[in-house]
Amino acid sequence: MIEVPLLDADAVRWSVPPDERAGRPLLVLLHGYGSHEGDLFALAPFLPEEFVVAAVRAPLSPPFPTPGWSWFPIEGLHARRGDAATAAAERLIEWLDTQSDAATIGLLGFSQGAVIALQALRLHPTRFAFAVTLAGFVADEPLPTDAALAAVRPPVFWGRGARDEVIPEERIAHTSQWLPGHVDLSGRVYPGLAHSVSQDELDDVTLFLRQRLTAIAVPE
Repeated sequence: MIEVPLLDADAVRWSVPPDERAGRPLLVLLHGYGSHEGDLFALAPFLPEEFVVAAVRAPLSPPFPTPGWSWFPIEGLHARRGDAATAAAERLIEWLDTQSDAATIGLLGFSQGAVIALQALRLHPTRFAFAVTLAGFVADEPLPTDAALAAVRPPVFWGRGARDEVIPEERIAHTSQWLPGHVDLSGRVYPGLAHSVSQDELDDVTLFLRQRLTAIAVPE
């Protein structure tokens, strides 16, 4: 398995100071390949203010000249194998163990970050209340905890652009088949959208997050 460093706790962007986090649900933002913690954090003002938002930095540096950070390599087999995504997801969970005592935790990831959000959900199906996955996919290899995930069926929003040429078609096909059997899936394909986030998608994500807040306030 690939060696993945610990997440840098000092690089995390928080929406509120420590004394304002107690008792509030936590939403963790996971950026894409070659990006950084400030990217998705720019969305924080548009998300429901009930959430404490934490944008973390991926632990790996892509090969030169790619800027930013990555969750796993995209060169060769690591682009397909689940062990690299598993190692990064485990680092995310280790960071959560030391940095947050929130009773409710949701994940929101873009591209590679979406892969990590789903992988963390697969590793610990009852740890996370939900996941938002944008322009991403589910890693190929099965995990021993997949059956437990299918039993819990946490809510997952999957949004992607109809003109996204970054994510291979076979990944989309695999994800389309896999997710409905393991999670409570909702989402949308956005006409004209490439590998990015649109205002329509952000509006749908906000609605999904507000629905999760209602579910937290009134448990089923």
